Amino acid sequence: MNGLSFSVFRKELKDHLRDRRSVLTSLMWPLIGPVVFMVMFNLLASWYRQDRPLALPVVGREHAPSLMAFLERYGAQLEEAPADYESRIRAGSLDAVLVVPDDYAEAYSAGRTAEVQLVVDSSRQSARQSVLRARRLLEAYAHMLGNQRLYARGVSPDLAIPVRVQEADLSTPERTAAGLLNMVPLFLVIAAFAGGMQVASDAMAGERERGSLEPLLLNPAPRSAVVTGKWLATVVMAVAAVLITLVGYMLVVRRVPLEDLGVKARFDAPAALGMAAAVLPLALAASAVQVWVSTYARSFKEAQTYLSLLMVVPMLPGMVLALSPLQPKMWMFAVPVLGQEVLAGEVMRGEPLGALPFLIAGASSILLTVLSLAVTARLLSQERIVFGRG
Repeated sequence: MNGLSFSVFRKELKDHLRDRRSVLTSLMWPLIGPVVFMVMFNLLASWYRQDRPLALPVVGREHAPSLMAFLERYGAQLEEAPADYESRIRAGSLDAVLVVPDDYAEAYSAGRTAEVQLVVDSSRQSARQSVLRARRLLEAYAHMLGNQRLYARGVSPDLAIPVRVQEADLSTPERTAAGLLNMVPLFLVIAAFAGGMQVASDAMAGERERGSLEPLLLNPAPRSAVVTGKWLATVVMAVAAVLITLVGYMLVVRRVPLEDLGVKARFDAPAALGMAAAVLPLALAASAVQVWVSTYARSFKEAQTYLSLLMVVPMLPGMVLALSPLQPKMWMFAVPVLGQEVLAGEVMRGEPLGALPFLIAGASSILLTVLSLAVTARLLSQERIVFGRG
């Protein structure tokens, strides 16, 4: 950085820091991801807690005393179901109701299949864990009763299971956690774009609207020095946003009860450094592209509109990776945004990557940065850009 670029950088950063409201807005964006993460996973953990008592209202419990004893022995809290249990299930005040029909005892005593009904509302996410626990208890009772009937007839229950499937899970705790924490790379990349958006809008379109861009360009400084100084001010805010988001996730992951979801997350300093090394080079490219796009805008509001639309760029690959994870290929790391999100996701999974993917992703971001800054410097040599405000 030469002296001219540093002077422009210092001027832009000082102007931005004077606007307290704009600074607070820029720093609040990075906190959205950790806050959403904390609220969502605390809510999920409250739904899926295994130590929460299973309250199961029953209709006709007197018809199946052995089934009721089995359910109570394994932790179910049985109670009489209200008469309007169907409407209460739809309203969400009840998770599930077990209905034992009048002919249950007759079919049970005759050795036939006795049916029971589990009334649920499958559209309610909060009731899913309770329904699953109730279904597992009923299936365990049916399995035990079937084995007893086979033993009573001198038949081994193994004859009814010609093939038993045993699953060997090779996943590590980091890989399992990465499946739930796949939003972290997306919000880190969004922070790289959102952090410098205010500075990029004001540095180019704002000065153009106020008419202060022409006096700045009259100084004996190359256009490239002016662009570099404005870009560096944008980079500082973008890097700060990424680091704030990363620290926010590190603090939140330690406080969210992921163990209640059966997940053991490892988000320690080495993982955070790896994700920072993956995403921070993108802050250089994102800031350069934002300064470039803002140069075309005639006003601050117009620049904000353009840059808001630019935010779609990190969201598209992030949503694709979240809904349908891709097998990482080396060429993906050379695509800006996609490469950073794939790389950050692999770091979170604890995969041994080596230095090459980081170098490829960083080189592609630097190439995009240089190209954007060069185009922006050429645009400042055009009269329609410098003097066009209408």
